[in-house]
Amino acid sequence: MKTKIFSFALIFTAFVSFAQQDAQFTQYMYNTININPAYAGSRGALSIFALHRTQWVGLDGAPVTNAVSVNTPLNGSNLGLGVSIINDRIGPTTENTISTDLSYTIPTSETFKLSFGIKATANFFNLDVNRLNPVDNDPSIHDFNNKFTPNIGAGVYLHSDKAYLGFSIPNFIESNRYDDNEVAIFKEKINYYLIAGYVFDMNDYIKFKPALLTKVVGGAPLQVDVSGNFMFNNKFVVGVAYRWSAAISAMAGFQVSDGMYVGYGYDHETTNLKHYNSGSHEIFLRYELFKNNNKITTPRFF
Repeated sequence: MKTKIFSFALIFTAFVSFAQQDAQFTQYMYNTININPAYAGSRGALSIFALHRTQWVGLDGAPVTNAVSVNTPLNGSNLGLGVSIINDRIGPTTENTISTDLSYTIPTSETFKLSFGIKATANFFNLDVNRLNPVDNDPSIHDFNNKFTPNIGAGVYLHSDKAYLGFSIPNFIESNRYDDNEVAIFKEKINYYLIAGYVFDMNDYIKFKPALLTKVVGGAPLQVDVSGNFMFNNKFVVGVAYRWSAAISAMAGFQVSDGMYVGYGYDHETTNLKHYNSGSHEIFLRYELFKNNNKITTPRFF
């Protein structure tokens, strides 16, 4: 019981005090559309993606995230379209985010393209008051049943078959979910993302891709994710990642067929939270339909 009380207090305090951040993913490089709308359609295929993440296993009320997205280029144009849904559960709160992404791509050289994207988002936030025991019966705390807030975002994405560089702000609007005497107790802050990666051909059978994600949000520490993945024979992927002052991760993936890829990631916490949980697990599936006889000649690493 003491562990549950501590876990809940820790998570909810962090959730309220440091401002709400976007859902966190270790394998963001396969789920880029959730943070950068310019990614929509960039793979040249109808791409269907599903992910499940269980964070801080063993800690009562820890985050559990499910994400589903579909994105595709629009035939005969430079446009790309995407739709994504994220379900994020933390302690007594549930957040459902539905986003639509539109991108426009222009060639900048023989190998690189530059994409611009906009994102429109509908957010539904719910607080289960039955899991709380407030000292004072504040009637305003009951106003969190599927509280709706809209948002807009944008991003740019420079990419080729071997490299990418992107900057995005998924949400431009800071939404106050709860105000007390005009002071925001729970506020959705603006998140700034910078991503980059490059694929090196080590030989005919091995590729190596270092990647970087930097996230800046007011009221929270700077997040820097550095990763390195090896791909063997265009089939097997293994790698490691480090989230600065937060966690180290191991990743693996397998190209089941030309269109299907599955991946798994495990995070080991490096903060004091490591004493209260057994790590975080992330699994995803990506299925794609390609224009060239429904096949891709060389699987993209991102």
